[in-house]
Amino acid sequence: MKKVLVFIGALAIVMATVGCAKKEAAVPSAPEKEKVQIALIIESTVDDKGWGQAMHDAIVAVQNKRGADAIEYNYSEKMKPVDAGSAARQYASRGFDIIIAHGAQFKNLILELSEEFPAMTFAYGTNADVGPKNVFTYMPMSEETGYINGIIAGMITKSGVIGVVGPVDAGDSARYNRGFWLGVKAANPKAEIKVAHTGSFADYVKAGELAQTQIKAGADVLTGAAQQATGALRAVAEYKDKPIWWLGQDTLQLTMPEGYKVVAAASYDYAPVVAAMIDKRAAGILGGENLPLTFNNGGFIYKFNDTVGPVLTAEIRAAADKARAEITSQSLKLDWQAVKY
Repeated sequence: MKKVLVFIGALAIVMATVGCAKKEAAVPSAPEKEKVQIALIIESTVDDKGWGQAMHDAIVAVQNKRGADAIEYNYSEKMKPVDAGSAARQYASRGFDIIIAHGAQFKNLILELSEEFPAMTFAYGTNADVGPKNVFTYMPMSEETGYINGIIAGMITKSGVIGVVGPVDAGDSARYNRGFWLGVKAANPKAEIKVAHTGSFADYVKAGELAQTQIKAGADVLTGAAQQATGALRAVAEYKDKPIWWLGQDTLQLTMPEGYKVVAAASYDYAPVVAAMIDKRAAGILGGENLPLTFNNGGFIYKFNDTVGPVLTAEIRAAADKARAEITSQSLKLDWQAVKY
């Protein structure tokens, strides 16, 4: 009788265990995360009329297109690399899906965090390197926009002296400057091009000083890349009644008070890059790819300034449009790396 009771008790335990297993199996798994959380870290601000705002506007554009229910967006401004590490780690600890550190200066930080948070997607640019499996890099092929601006600069200069105010000789700024050089020389082989660098992406004062130096040396057309370039544009605008012009590397410069000096401007459209990161992550690709911006893939915007008057002739517009068409169709190859200055 005792053996029978033991058997019945054991059988009851087995049945209870089976019942629990069946009950647990019937509970549906937790739904996958539907809202994508994106964080942006920039050294400047989201309204800098340049580098930072271009990425901010792109994320907002993708968010507006897909809906606030699909994308949550946060950003941190005025982040030096030492401060950016703390901000990025906070976003990662909160479970953000994609963290974009917008600047090549954040490379080491992102590579370090990518090891610490392998399930998250990180991105930095501009950089042409292919990063780890959970890091995207992105690179504007800005020699394309530089070339078109260079064509215009070479055609409108009267003095034959053209100025370039760059931040540092690296990344997309180096590509832009050299593409600009190629464009100037294609339109005006005898033009003299003066190139100077501030050594910083955000030194507006130094950019203005360099622009003034170039103007005093005879430059009547100038250009420059990165957010610091607005300092150079403001220096150009001081010559209100003189035919000294600017070629912009951000179309937002057209809407600035100094925009009346901007003959034409190009702009980065990071929306295709942001959308690609989201879609690739959803497909299980967390990184390990370089995402380019080109005219061919819609990564650039280009606009003429219709308010500058006769300086922007039909001939100049046609030459710029022709160059853009050839670049977009890839029939024109730009060997920007061959430019030495």
